[in-house]
Amino acid sequence: MKLAIFDVDGTISDSQAHILAAMTEAFRTVGLPLPPRDAVLAIVGLSLPVAMAELAPAADAATQAALVAAYKASYFTGRAASPAPLYPGAKDCLLHLAGREDLLLAIATGKSRRGVTALIAHHGLDGLFTSAQVADDHPSKPHPAMVLEALRAAGVEAQDAVMIGDTTFDIEMGRAAGVATIGVSWGYHPVSELKKAGAGRIVESFAELEQALQERFA
Repeated sequence: MKLAIFDVDGTISDSQAHILAAMTEAFRTVGLPLPPRDAVLAIVGLSLPVAMAELAPAADAATQAALVAAYKASYFTGRAASPAPLYPGAKDCLLHLAGREDLLLAIATGKSRRGVTALIAHHGLDGLFTSAQVADDHPSKPHPAMVLEALRAAGVEAQDAVMIGDTTFDIEMGRAAGVATIGVSWGYHPVSELKKAGAGRIVESFAELEQALQERFA
């Protein structure tokens, strides 16, 4: 069997509106100026404590913890009101891939399990993934723990797997775990940065992604 491991935010779903709104509320809550939009999107994929340390390095531990708590509360409220949309073509791609007899799917994301479960349920993706590795259970990307556990859960060797994501953290995580990597062009990190991080391939659509996986696992 082969294994395709997907990031979520910026790869499967376009969560930037929720992320930016929650980050705005979090920084307002603690009385700190909001970092620039590009800086906020640059940390997508990191676990929240690591992300807040990047965005507010001068803040003390208590303030960073308050940022995390305020972000979670605001994100939950926004998600409940209007779940993040999937990118066009994402659901069809996942359904096609899940229908292959030689391929398993998994998730590796900086989101919480609650957030991933809600996204999967809302968009009718139940049963497509053998496992969902989340920030609740692992060190932050780019540590390879999420990918290594996805491999273990699927019973697949590293040489038979690929990590798919939109950030350098995804690419670095996949490479650290010894799996192939595919970067997607429609997410939150520039393609130039994905290439610098060592992405094995860059795709520009879900159709191209399906073709890349077909070629990789032929």
